[in-house]
This record gives sequence, structure tokens and C-alpha cells, in this order.
Amino acid sequence: MSGGDDLPYRLVATDLDGTLLRPDHTVSARTRDALTAATAAGAAHIVVTGRTVPVARHILDDLGYEGLAVCGQGAQLYHAGEHRLLTSVTLDRQVALLALEKIEAEIGPLFLAAARDGLDGEVLFGEGYRMDHEGMSLVPFTEPAELWSRPISKLYIQHAELGDDALADAARTAAGGLVGVTMAGTGLVELLPLGLTKATGLSLAARRLGMTAEDAIAFGDMPNDIPMFGWAEHAVAMANAHQDLKAVADEITASNAEDGIAVVLERLFPAAATSG
Repeated sequence: MSGGDDLPYRLVATDLDGTLLRPDHTVSARTRDALTAATAAGAAHIVVTGRTVPVARHILDDLGYEGLAVCGQGAQLYHAGEHRLLTSVTLDRQVALLALEKIEAEIGPLFLAAARDGLDGEVLFGEGYRMDHEGMSLVPFTEPAELWSRPISKLYIQHAELGDDALADAARTAAGGLVGVTMAGTGLVELLPLGLTKATGLSLAARRLGMTAEDAIAFGDMPNDIPMFGWAEHAVAMANAHQDLKAVADEITASNAEDGIAVVLERLFPAAATSG
């Protein structure tokens, strides 16, 4: 363990969907109490999510979360308490178009969606894209030019036949030298600026707080959390996590439906157990 100041860890980084949020998209009283106890002891809690700010903002508001949030797979650093976007990285649209051409040359047509940049950026989605992700401000598009008309944070891709793992592997093989490829959840294979990960966003947030990787414990459930797990001193996968993430975790806790974050924090910050 690390962190100093008699704390096991000074930074608690939690993914949102499938990790901090239960299947009904709420946070249990037990997990809230465990996080409150950890922050009362002096640790900082940072939400690190694949959701872009417009898609994450209402959830953070509902949670009463006022700290820093790393959004968009690391592309955006957001101050939830001030409703302010601190930093934002966009996906080069010419590079993205070339990446799509290379992927489609290998596996055939893709169904597309794109997250526009900014605090109020909509999600554009084209014909055939299965858009069943809650909380997104959705705008259908029919002309490809609409997709590239304004800055975007990332692209979402789907395929008529390939599952998420196979699609991500194929995209990485065809265009991994141009864009980052990650899987953030069911139906969520994403193309990102090359080199951008949750780890890059989290390291930026940590520096703002005067902390380093040695101070951090991270919780997650999907392959897009792998870079964050590689960065943090201690990595905890949820019981419901993807097998690729479990393979690189230091510890596996209970599922998001069974207060997996609280289980660990109550052990590390004993005051957390008093209200569990």
C-alpha cells in the first residue's frame, strides 16, 4: 500500500457503469457511505467514465458528485461541482475517416455513431446503429457529411455480424496505428484519439490534486479500464467484470449489484464499515 498520511490510498478512482452504479443506475447507501468515509479520512474520489460529459453530467448531478470527473475515456476533464469543462481532446476527423475506411475494407460496412465535443454535445447515430444507451441526447443522421461537420470526441462502431470483442480486435488490427480502439460495454466499441485512455485522463486529474499513481486504487469492469488498472497502484475488478480486465486486476471484489466498491473500502478505511 502507498499514499502517506496514514491513508492506504489517497485517491479512489471509480468507473461509473457496471462499477459504481448498480444495474438500475443508482448508487447504494452502503457504497455512498463507504465513499463518504474514505473522503472524510482525506482521500479524493474521482469518477473515471467512458461517458462523455453530456452523457455523464445528469448522473453526476443525481449523485450529488462535485469533484473532478474524467469523461470520454480520458478525453475530457470535468469539474462536476462547477459544471465546467476543464480540458477536452477531440478525434481528428480526417484520421477517423481513414480509420473507418481501413476497417470496412477488412470486415465490411459498419454502423456508426459519434459523440460531439463540448458540454452539450449530442450523439449522432446513423441507420442500423443500435442506440440503447441511456442518458444520451440523440440526433439521427442520414448524410455522412453530418457526422464530420463539427468536432467529435469519439466514434462508436457496430457490425451486423461481429460481436463486440471480435469487432474491437478487427478494428485494432486494421486501424490500430491511427486510432485507439476500446470496448466500454455491450454494443460500445469506440474509436478514440490515438494514445488516449482513462489512464491519461486520470493522471491529469491526479496531478491537479498533487497525487500520483502510487496514491491510487482503481475500480472497474470493462476492457476500457485496463489502462487505468495499469496506472494505479492497486486495481480492483468487479465480480461482473469482463474476463480481460479480471486477468490484469490485483483483486476481484463483489459485483456492482452487491456493493463491491464498499466491500473493499470498508476494509481499507475502517470508519466506512460503521455505517454499512
